[in-house]
Amino acid sequence: MMKVLPFTMLVPDDKSVISEQIELPHFYQYLHRHDEWQLTWVQEGEGTLLAGNNMHSFSKGDIFLIGANLPHLFKSNPEYFILDNNKKIKACSLYFNPTGILKSLFCLPEMSLVNGFLNNHKHGFKIPDQYAKEIANGVLAVHHSSGTDILFSFIKFLNSLQGIDSNLEALCSEVYSSDISENEGRRLSNILNFIMRNYNNQITLEDVANAAYMTPQAFCRYFKKHTGHTFISFLNEVRINDACKSLISGPKADCISGVAYKAGFNSITNFNRVFKNIIGKSPRVYMDTYNSVSKVKSMVCS
Repeated sequence: MMKVLPFTMLVPDDKSVISEQIELPHFYQYLHRHDEWQLTWVQEGEGTLLAGNNMHSFSKGDIFLIGANLPHLFKSNPEYFILDNNKKIKACSLYFNPTGILKSLFCLPEMSLVNGFLNNHKHGFKIPDQYAKEIANGVLAVHHSSGTDILFSFIKFLNSLQGIDSNLEALCSEVYSSDISENEGRRLSNILNFIMRNYNNQITLEDVANAAYMTPQAFCRYFKKHTGHTFISFLNEVRINDACKSLISGPKADCISGVAYKAGFNSITNFNRVFKNIIGKSPRVYMDTYNSVSKVKSMVCS
């Protein structure tokens, strides 16, 4: 079994490609990174993927390729932490390190296209929907293989991966640097975990600075340096990400004011302003647009 610690991943010595299938109440709840590339297929569950200095909603069927050493966290929605609610997450993941035990394989000339593809997408990306079934099948093939068949299935999986021909959006900014020390990684992990656990409360700059054992001024410099965000801009993005999910979830979306307060805003005016600034449209237009698109998709599929 793999043991995952914040910013460190200990893997078995007898395997070159690691596969893992989990079924748990919620995803591992601490920011972490590891030398291995990670591909995770979310089979059940909803939440927010924090990758580097960016965030992405995830739900059943989503597949993400996460670059080596990129700090990341699959943050399950709050309802997954309520006891006896019968919710669970399920996911299948692959881990591989082209510069580690697999280095000899990736140094072969036949792997030049794969290497080029990974180098061009060093932070990873979300697998486009039209490729999701093929990639998911590749993940399962590796997971259910044994012996030398693991390597054959893995090479086939890599061919499918580098064959993706779409405009791929990186999981985080291309200028984001994942080259930080273990100690700094743990410190940043604690800060981001504090924000992700408390964003729907009225947390202040002083609150998060105290949690980091820093003065507010030192914290602001540190946070901007390592995330590219100010504390307020990051907090707003986390809250708006949560609000977007609430606006379109369930058989009947929550009222806009309820969504705003649930996400941590204490002013509807401020919520509307921040939402439009980040999303590009008002909460009402966002919700109506989503409902219209969903209705069209339903008609096409029926």
